[in-house]
Amino acid sequence: MIKRGETVKAYIVLKPETEENTSVENITRWCKEQMAAYKVPAIVEFVNALPTSPTGKLMWRTLQEQEWKNHER
Repeated sequence: MIKRGETVKAYIVLKPETEENTSVENITRWCKEQMAAYKVPAIVEFVNALPTSPTGKLMWRTLQEQEWKNHER
């Protein structure tokens, strides 16, 4: 298995009132204008919800493990 650095991916949960006006292109354009180049996501994925712990913290490791499983297939 070849190991390499991680790719920046943005998981985005849209508010119902912004669903029609938001696109991957809009998100990417905003990121390029507002963020350092290495922080701009190469992949943007819209999701219904993010995994959180009982205290409300984002469970980023769960997202990371899901990505690893998707790439193993």
